[in-house]
Amino acid sequence: MVKYPVGIQSFEKLRTSGFLYVDKTRLMYDAAQNNFVFLSRPRRFGKSLLTSTFKAYFSGQKELFKGLEVEQLETEWKQYPVLHFSLASAKKGTIEDLDNNINFQLEWAEKENGISVGGDDIPTRLTSLVKNIYAKTGNKVVILIDEYDAPLLTVLHDKERLEIMRTELQSFYSPLKDLDPYLRFVFITGISKFSQLSIFSQLNNLVNISMVPHYATICGITEQELRDNFAEGIHQLSLTYKTTDEKIFAEMKRRYDGYHFTENSEGVYNPFSLLYAITMDKIDNYWFGTGTPTFLINMLKKFHTDITQLEGSEAIAEEFDAPTEDMHSVLPLFYQSGYLTIKAYDPILNLYTLGYPNEEVKVGMMRTLVPYYLCRDTNLTTITVGKMYLALRKDNIDEALRIARSFLAGIPYEEGTLKDAPAREGHFTAMLYVMFSFLNLYVYAQVRTAKGRMDILLKTDSHIYVMELKMDGNVDDALKQIDDRGYAIPYEADGRKIVKVGINFSSEERTINDWKIVEL
Repeated sequence: MVKYPVGIQSFEKLRTSGFLYVDKTRLMYDAAQNNFVFLSRPRRFGKSLLTSTFKAYFSGQKELFKGLEVEQLETEWKQYPVLHFSLASAKKGTIEDLDNNINFQLEWAEKENGISVGGDDIPTRLTSLVKNIYAKTGNKVVILIDEYDAPLLTVLHDKERLEIMRTELQSFYSPLKDLDPYLRFVFITGISKFSQLSIFSQLNNLVNISMVPHYATICGITEQELRDNFAEGIHQLSLTYKTTDEKIFAEMKRRYDGYHFTENSEGVYNPFSLLYAITMDKIDNYWFGTGTPTFLINMLKKFHTDITQLEGSEAIAEEFDAPTEDMHSVLPLFYQSGYLTIKAYDPILNLYTLGYPNEEVKVGMMRTLVPYYLCRDTNLTTITVGKMYLALRKDNIDEALRIARSFLAGIPYEEGTLKDAPAREGHFTAMLYVMFSFLNLYVYAQVRTAKGRMDILLKTDSHIYVMELKMDGNVDDALKQIDDRGYAIPYEADGRKIVKVGINFSSEERTINDWKIVEL
């Protein structure tokens, strides 16, 4: 039976213990031809395993690569001294914690290499360590830095603390440029993209491969890799769910595929969720089960983000892949963190369209946002949404809206989005959008059409609901807008029954007070 490597981040352990390894060594080898490399990828996406693979490769552990592509590419297998750092645990948000974390790892590296440097000055200690290793071995040094941005993301919402932490981290990375003559390879990886100027001390030879097409699949699992390596696990899932292998492949694609890290690139699956689904023999939202980082919620609040605008948002690369400290919206962080991905690209306008990569991310995001956009009682919300789901399963949109009206009317004024802003149509649209998205149904907000944007588009197996919302308005006006702007026309050939829904919110009652349904 295939042994699937759930939670294993050590390449050596993976290879010596007989676990499945999806061969990424050709891309690793290509990246290793550079001197300084930076890669940004979402959390739990294989960055640490890639870093560990670099460590084994540069340590000359040829036996671990038997049968892999790099075995045919590499001819020397030269052994280099490797310094491997990880800042994943430096998340307390204090300089003391960061310094202690780095000094502990420097001390460990000194002992491993039989060198005594000591002291508390981090730049001096790192510089001395590298030069002493070079003098002792005659070989250039490899430096691998995993989760370089973990200390920064902890304080991202706090401008003052962020600046202090950034300055301290800069002092750790500052020797790298001057140490160039003593270094064979430097690999830095993390979630976000802080600018080279502010973090890496003008390290102008740092090659950022995050959006380079050749390296688009260096982390994650492609469709072909899934079919070549996971057939046994997919078949077991098909037995568990009493269905066919192809239907399981389709479900895995809907749930976990869809990440694109450059224009027109092949999509990749989230490896964490994929491995967990096969190992646990259950399809579920595993990536989101590990928790949504607090910094994302803080950034949503900071930028007063309209979540209905995230799906289908458009931007040039400089806007959504901008340095994290220069953000003017949540797009850069949401893209770099894996909550949004590239959906389309217009080469003439150099314009990217972003969206949720798959169902796991979209539904998981909505569940996370329930306390912020609806109410703190997530259990009540879950029960309410469950009742709405049963109503929609019976194609009863009228009953679903009755349930929603009762629920929204019971939300205390001080909860959800309404506590920070006056009632307006966009807030109510966001609340209804979260509720429908929570249903595992296909729901879209602010859908662009030739003549404007429809508020909400909801798709079930048998129906397509075209919804227009008004506040303190008239449901007939809402239905007329659907007709005048042709919102339903693109779906006439779909085969499912099209239903127009006009909805009115009352700012005084703070809930839905009227709606009208028209079937086409």
